[in-house]
Amino acid sequence: MGTLSTPGTPGPLDPAIEETVRAAADRVRAVAGERVGAMVAAALRRTLTDTITIGADGSAFVITGDIPAMWLRDSTTQLTPYLRFVGDCAPLADLVAAVVRRQLACLDHDPYANAFNDGPTGAHYDPDDVCDDPHVWEQKYEVDSLAYPVTLAHRLWRETGRTDALDPRAHRVLRTVVDQLRTEQRHEESPYRFSRDTTIPTETLAREGRGTPVGFTGMTWSAFRPSDDACTYGYNVPANLFAAQALRALAEIADEVYGDRTLADDARVLSRELVDGVEAHGIVRSPAASPASGERIYAYEVDGLGGVLCMDDANTPSLLSLPLIAPDVLDDEVWRATRGFVLSPANPYWFSGTVAAGVGSPHTKPGRVWPIALAVEGLTGTPEDRLRLLHLIADTDGGTGRVHESFDPSDPTAFSRPWFSWADSMFCELALAAADDADA
Repeated sequence: MGTLSTPGTPGPLDPAIEETVRAAADRVRAVAGERVGAMVAAALRRTLTDTITIGADGSAFVITGDIPAMWLRDSTTQLTPYLRFVGDCAPLADLVAAVVRRQLACLDHDPYANAFNDGPTGAHYDPDDVCDDPHVWEQKYEVDSLAYPVTLAHRLWRETGRTDALDPRAHRVLRTVVDQLRTEQRHEESPYRFSRDTTIPTETLAREGRGTPVGFTGMTWSAFRPSDDACTYGYNVPANLFAAQALRALAEIADEVYGDRTLADDARVLSRELVDGVEAHGIVRSPAASPASGERIYAYEVDGLGGVLCMDDANTPSLLSLPLIAPDVLDDEVWRATRGFVLSPANPYWFSGTVAAGVGSPHTKPGRVWPIALAVEGLTGTPEDRLRLLHLIADTDGGTGRVHESFDPSDPTAFSRPWFSWADSMFCELALAAADDADA
């Protein structure tokens, strides 16, 4: 097994990749200055040199940074900044294809798991979990774990035209994705259970591992949020809209690569059902609006039994990120009202300090702002927002030169996770978008 370069060093990378990284960082320097450009260059190299291992089978295993396991969500978002280059840089396209192959192999092994080991090592977040599969780090079922690999495979195919990662196993996995999302529309009939011996309620599921009760809505059920915290109510609205978008991508692959009309039709029908379920149950009157205004927003979670949770979380898929991850299935008017709610004190996880203000998460200490959410705020905002928030993230690195999971908005030297590759990549994605603005 080998890595793209020597871990812990800035190179050497493949010369074509090195040139691509250098040129990208130079574009950022031109619009945001030397310090931001240097941070982007270091982050782009660090993901490639320190998180990715190429296996003997040619697939790629991607750790999160400071955790030695591969999350299906994180491994997709960690590669997102590079996707704009895969059409012109064949070695980067090869790398993304290698990650897609590993992701699909993981889903083929266990479509309910969210994080995997690099082989049957037996490592687990909690050795006493119900799932004792030696390949699985953690079996928290999260809808986005199915959607992210589909969108990565689809983006690689559309950007390059290559189909080598879309082999017969991939075809089988795409069928599994559709079938599992449909099974979890009626969760009470599902075999999935997650139970952990803990006093932390967000680390286990109620009702002996089944989760809180839900009624049928047409949406698909998720045990956990993209933060890895248990859902309060089983229908996570941003995850459902993201899944609806991913199913549209899946249908295109089924049609154009495999000629599988049945799979394509099934995916499109299910996508429509998820969107209809959100429209019927997941759009509610804004708690921040006056009763007379009738302003409607997306709820974060619902249960189909009257339970509604109005909030947003920094982790994506989030409500704030919907234009990025579900552009073809969202209601733009509802989303704009939702954005106003999310970026205000009405959202219980919007925090403000003397240095920064932004969205946080119940996954970290109260009052902490997440750079991922700041990046999403910029990516879904104006060019002025993007440049302002790019500098804000760089200026709140706590003097480390790295982007963290969360930080105290009045004291950025108080942060969580010294190395969080997903946050690094979101910072790079924002920086590259700011460079694109300057070229427009």
